[in-house]
Amino acid sequence: MPTNTDTKVITGKVRAAYLHVFEPWAADDAQQKKYSVCLIISKTDKTTLKKIKAAVEAAKKAGINTLGGKIPASLKTPLRDGDEERPDQEEFAGAYFLNANSKTKPGLIDQHKDPILDSDDLYSGCYIRASINFYAYNTSGNKGIACGLNNIQKWEDGDYLGGRSKAEDDFDALETDDDDDDFLG
Repeated sequence: MPTNTDTKVITGKVRAAYLHVFEPWAADDAQQKKYSVCLIISKTDKTTLKKIKAAVEAAKKAGINTLGGKIPASLKTPLRDGDEERPDQEEFAGAYFLNANSKTKPGLIDQHKDPILDSDDLYSGCYIRASINFYAYNTSGNKGIACGLNNIQKWEDGDYLGGRSKAEDDFDALETDDDDDDFLG
């Protein structure tokens, strides 16, 4: 029987998109709010992809009862091809992606294992490592393997996704009339 260690993966360097890890979020009011992130995984990261595929297989075996005693042929799995499903979004080119979520807030740390408390430090577009786990679900006739989000470690900064930019990158310093005022002179 597979164990939690068989269904848990610590990724290599992946890119974060649709990052909602400081406050839970839902696309609409009918959905339960959750913490979530879309992990963009380069197709060249064979190590992470191999670990994910093995964990998905372990989750199928561990969740056989949840799946109704057998693994259906049309089982939904979380790893998807960015070239096929998101051809109009360049950040998904040459990559696989999966969505991970949790009802509880994930642990968020930086490269030095210090907590990340400021949402400006962890954002859609930065590079991270993620601790994720895979499990079977059977809800309203939909059967599949889902991806749970445990924790995130920031790896390095990256370009913001979604058109956001830093204020200091958008503007030059201004010289104002106040700069010429000498209140002490």
